[in-house]
Amino acid sequence: MYKIVVLISGGGSNLQAIIDNIQTGNIKAEISAVISNRADAYGLERAEKADIDNHVLDNTVFESRESFDQSLSQIIDSYEPNLIVLAGFMRILSDEFVEHFRGRMINIHPSLLPKYKGLNTHQRALEGGDSEHGASVHFVIPELDAGTIIIQGIVPVETNDTVDELQQRVHLIEHRIYPLAVKYLAEDSLSLEEDKLLYKGALLNEPFKEQLN
Repeated sequence: MYKIVVLISGGGSNLQAIIDNIQTGNIKAEISAVISNRADAYGLERAEKADIDNHVLDNTVFESRESFDQSLSQIIDSYEPNLIVLAGFMRILSDEFVEHFRGRMINIHPSLLPKYKGLNTHQRALEGGDSEHGASVHFVIPELDAGTIIIQGIVPVETNDTVDELQQRVHLIEHRIYPLAVKYLAEDSLSLEEDKLLYKGALLNEPFKEQLN
């Protein structure tokens, strides 16, 4: 069975989307564990309800980022996962940690990368006068928000949109594309070779695209 470990810090709505797709059989995999750096993360309750092992690893009790990452890595490795999914995990990970899981760790970022790396992406899209915005699922590398993109979800930017309205629309497409990326990886349809994305052995010149209808 294809095994997944999910890292969270908050509500875990993308975690729930993946759980739902596993429970319906759309994703042929199991979530072996959910790990949070915050004890009050609602995503832990989602894990409990789905009978998934869950752990709290409080980053504030560690002397350094590296010592936290070492402990986190040990917990993850104990499950021998095929894939690590960052689902709202609000920590900058050390280069050593990222390299340890390189090619097996994915993240979702709320922009159409390479646009708007970092924070406040919805505000920046509005200020930029963009007609489209969205989210990108990508492999994690040491450089922030720069790994090979697997799939992008595109949403329209409406006239007079607020940040909250645009964020809600992006969340809708996130809940569609993150499970899709996990599904492709779990089926072994996707592979990464020298940072190039292959689908069923054929090189993809651009990421998969999903449009919010």
